[in-house]
Amino acid sequence: MSVKFMKPVLNVVLVDVNSAVVQAWLAAFADTPEVEITHGSMLSQPVDAWVTPTNSRGRMDGGLDAVVKRFLGSRIERRVQAEIGERFNGSMPIGAATCVTTDAELPKYLISTPTMVNSAENVSNTFNVALACAAAFQAIHQQNARIPDSILSVAIPGLGAATGRVPPRVCANLMWTGYTLFNDHDFRDYDTLRDTLQEQLGAIGPRLERNRVRVQPPVVLEEHNDGCCH
Repeated sequence: MSVKFMKPVLNVVLVDVNSAVVQAWLAAFADTPEVEITHGSMLSQPVDAWVTPTNSRGRMDGGLDAVVKRFLGSRIERRVQAEIGERFNGSMPIGAATCVTTDAELPKYLISTPTMVNSAENVSNTFNVALACAAAFQAIHQQNARIPDSILSVAIPGLGAATGRVPPRVCANLMWTGYTLFNDHDFRDYDTLRDTLQEQLGAIGPRLERNRVRVQPPVVLEEHNDGCCH
């Protein structure tokens, strides 16, 4: 079941070093001017939270995960894995996310969301990018419910577009799905979020390279659950 409620304005920055991903974002988000699109490194983005695509066990041993670990220090991996152990019994499903504090001035939080189960997988024929993107925004909802206005800006890379080998336009369209879902809805839990996305995206298949999909959760409630960063 979904939840609809008033939320603070979130400044969203899509940033990637891959120019093909940036161009695909510009096309997919052409009618979404509030989203900032930047060609460059996420490490240069002075925002409240960074999102990093990870694997189910939070091993930050490759791709952007490894870059973030070098920048923030090895303690960030231990913190992410401890959160995964506590909340997901050591293996975080795709369509879920963790949010941990960084001890840095900016970003204050790191949101880790798996695009794949293991450290290197081809996820180009899956909806994992939409699941991961929506889960990252759900983590922001939860953190702001716990501590109001604690995340007002976030930087997000091209999820699955490097190690996951998702084509740039498919990546961009699936991330648009995750973003537009965030605009109107929160979810009671990650399972409901995951089920909603999979049900409505399942019949689309190859058309994702050409078409964007706006997901409409079937039920809107008046209340929502809190969550937090640790």
